[in-house]
Amino acid sequence: MEASHLLKQIAKCEQEAARLRKEVQQLENQTTGGVPNPVADESAEVILNNKLKYQIHHLKKSIAEEESKLMQHATSVLTLLNNTFTIAIRRAYPAASVTNIVKHTDQPRFGDYQCSAAMAIASSLKNSNQKTSPTEVARNIVSCMPPCRFINKCEVQGAGFVNVHLQPWFVSQLITDILKHGARPPAVEKKRVIVDMSSPNIAKEMHVGHLRSTIIGESISRLLEYVGHDVLRLNHVGDWGTQFGQLIAHITETRPDFSTSSLPVEELQALYKEAQQRFKTDDAFKETARSYVVKLQTGDPQVMAAWEKICEVSRRGFEAIYQKLGVTCTERGESFYQPLMPEVVKDLEAKGLLKEDQGSKVIFIPGHDMPLMVVKSDGAFTYDTSDMAALRHRVVDEKGDWLIYVVDSGQGVHFQLIYAAARLAGYYDPEKVRVDHVGFGVVLGPDKKRLKTRSGENVMLRDLLDEGLERSMAKLVEKQRDQVLSPEELKKAQEALAYGCIKYADLMHHRINDYVFSFDKMLEDRGNTAVYLLYSLTRIRSIIRTAQISPEDLAKAVDGTKISLSNEKELKLAKCVIRYPEIIEHVLDDLCPHTLCEYAYELCVTFSEFYDNCYCIEKKPGTEEIINVHMDRILLCKATSLVLETCLHIISLETISKM
Repeated sequence: MEASHLLKQIAKCEQEAARLRKEVQQLENQTTGGVPNPVADESAEVILNNKLKYQIHHLKKSIAEEESKLMQHATSVLTLLNNTFTIAIRRAYPAASVTNIVKHTDQPRFGDYQCSAAMAIASSLKNSNQKTSPTEVARNIVSCMPPCRFINKCEVQGAGFVNVHLQPWFVSQLITDILKHGARPPAVEKKRVIVDMSSPNIAKEMHVGHLRSTIIGESISRLLEYVGHDVLRLNHVGDWGTQFGQLIAHITETRPDFSTSSLPVEELQALYKEAQQRFKTDDAFKETARSYVVKLQTGDPQVMAAWEKICEVSRRGFEAIYQKLGVTCTERGESFYQPLMPEVVKDLEAKGLLKEDQGSKVIFIPGHDMPLMVVKSDGAFTYDTSDMAALRHRVVDEKGDWLIYVVDSGQGVHFQLIYAAARLAGYYDPEKVRVDHVGFGVVLGPDKKRLKTRSGENVMLRDLLDEGLERSMAKLVEKQRDQVLSPEELKKAQEALAYGCIKYADLMHHRINDYVFSFDKMLEDRGNTAVYLLYSLTRIRSIIRTAQISPEDLAKAVDGTKISLSNEKELKLAKCVIRYPEIIEHVLDDLCPHTLCEYAYELCVTFSEFYDNCYCIEKKPGTEEIINVHMDRILLCKATSLVLETCLHIISLETISKM
């Protein structure tokens, strides 16, 4: 069931609950509001009232059941409006075909949301020799709108725009809903989602080139888990191939104590480079290395033991990085798919998809100039073979409904071929399984070229994170935070800023674009940075603490306090808060986390504007004595914090209580 259909069902539930309330009221009037008939039998009147009360009891029970359905998901105002206008357009212009016709507006003079369908419909009618203006079309659409209690008014302005103004009480109701139930996700159809992310190479350190796949993959995974999907994060590490035969041969000769020694991953990488160099220049070693490749492929016990030790050393290095970045994933490298590849080749041959091409076996894909290389002329398998086996396993064995590959944009053509070949082979049906390549740009240095060390080497993630710690501590000391925070609080703040600023600086950019890495900009406490977002959340939490209201009293206040939103800044903040579900829907659609980052920043800026103009706590002049607490505003602060906390969790920022 699609999200839009679910939300239509929610709207029906709301209408049914309203109908039942009206029926209850009518029955209650009958039991208490009738004029007594002196000749009526008193016992008959008692029986009648008991029957009516029985009906009322069951109707109220039905209301509770209908309203409980509404509690399962957050209300996306944008989706409700799109559904509402779709109904109106179908009534007014049955032949029209329009989707996603409503958008949020930033200018109050254009309302809260705006429908722009009239222009497209008028143009279509004109092409069919039916002359009409967009303004007339817009008026017809508005006249066919179904009853919507949450809409205050619809105005037709300009060249056929319909400006929608929400009812303030409806906004207030959604804020109360957040306070009662938290920042809940919108309704989605639950899926089994497999996310291919990070994917470093065994025997090498993770470098800046792995940063984006790791961070974007984690954020997308958190988002999918939050809305209720069953998510499997897969770390498709490079752990197989001829290079490992070379490395094991070199280690066997130069490090006989390797199996019992404790080796850091950076030393392992140095050995890897030495092995590659020897293979290029030493013919005798080249022959030895080739024999070790054969031993690895045939499962020689000693060679396999060395390979497993290499993987173990690398894994420890990866885990140290993942722990700092708050990343979790299941390792399933290329070696996992090795036993599956012969069966894939056999299956492709049986289906007549493999063609001979200069001794190799390839798949020619219609519409693509480059074929997919499945078996090389020497009989060896390729990355293409491995990826075909992986895709097939993820759909058939893992029962994946949605496959996501978080891999740099440079691999775009490769994945187009893989997906096309998989469809030809019948490994997945695009009508049943969604497959996305979540591509991304590269991290640049100040010179606008790929970020490198001065010697031209890749920047290691370990070094990048360590530098982040140094710089974040320097910033905290500069702001004299070391004088007000305990050593433990200072350490938490240091790590939250160091790792958070790196992650957020990546996610805040559209993933397709390259971006320039700059610690100076990342650690600014103004503007769209992790520091500003974390500071904003700690500020909101501090306001609630200062009000000296216990969590229990705050919970009670939700039921007993009317959130009036009488001040324009209150209403503006509340409207920003309730847009949260539609932002989640947007990111689920295009898998671009920067939209969520932009929303979180907008929420913080809007809150700051609200707080600067609306007293939440009033104190006796010149003292810390509280003389008045505006509970409705404190509740608005709480709702804002609940949404902001959820946003920061999804974008993987570790929040702190003090900063």
